[in-house]
Amino acid sequence: MSLLPNRHGLQRIVVLNPKGGCGKTSIATNLASYYSLQGEMPMLLDCDPQGASMRWLEKRSRLRAPIHGIAAYRNSLNMTRSWQQRVPRETRHVIVDTPAALEGPQIHDLIYEANNLIIPVLASPIDIRFAARFIAELLLVAQVDLRAVRVGIVANRTRRNTKSLRQLMRFLSGLKIPVIAVLRDSQNFVNAVGEGIGIAELPTYQGREDNRSLQPVFSWLDQWQPSQEKLLNPTKIDDLRLPHGTSLH
Repeated sequence: MSLLPNRHGLQRIVVLNPKGGCGKTSIATNLASYYSLQGEMPMLLDCDPQGASMRWLEKRSRLRAPIHGIAAYRNSLNMTRSWQQRVPRETRHVIVDTPAALEGPQIHDLIYEANNLIIPVLASPIDIRFAARFIAELLLVAQVDLRAVRVGIVANRTRRNTKSLRQLMRFLSGLKIPVIAVLRDSQNFVNAVGEGIGIAELPTYQGREDNRSLQPVFSWLDQWQPSQEKLLNPTKIDDLRLPHGTSLH
């Protein structure tokens, strides 16, 4: 059973990578901030028991553009899950912040009705190996059909002109999944989280470069059309292209 709300025209964005510490919450909160500034009330669905997205939302000033938050990891005796996840009428975007250490069935439940998946990946050998295996499992176990579900990768917390970044980009170039943005390792992301805001809400002089790097993510998501439907069909191993020498085990 899917955890995601469903309504015609509702864009459901899942930020997903079972590897901890790859920046899922940072991306999810920045998406929520961006859409709130567009004059709507996005829904931020926190599925991580650590509750980082909900803590971010608690720090957010009531004078800021509103965001509807749901702590999906909490079990309430007073309301059903369907009531907890009721979507405000003005909401057009649901952003899902997922936990680490997810397994096949849990991943399937979270993405079953997703329109868009964003996979953040860090530039380290451990993260690259983990991402290779995860992306393969995503397509083979969870059966995400790339013809029906838009999947994009964000290279996160990168440093220019480093060997680790070159290795990451070489790995990502071998996949059939597009790299939609490269975000630098910036203190602005840390400061924004601490204030309950997104990069777009920082003073222009402070957040200009990081805001520019996030724009491709927003543009990629804006290309989605409500008429695009999701089909859950198995993807053959031959359809998945991994870099030479990469093992799934």
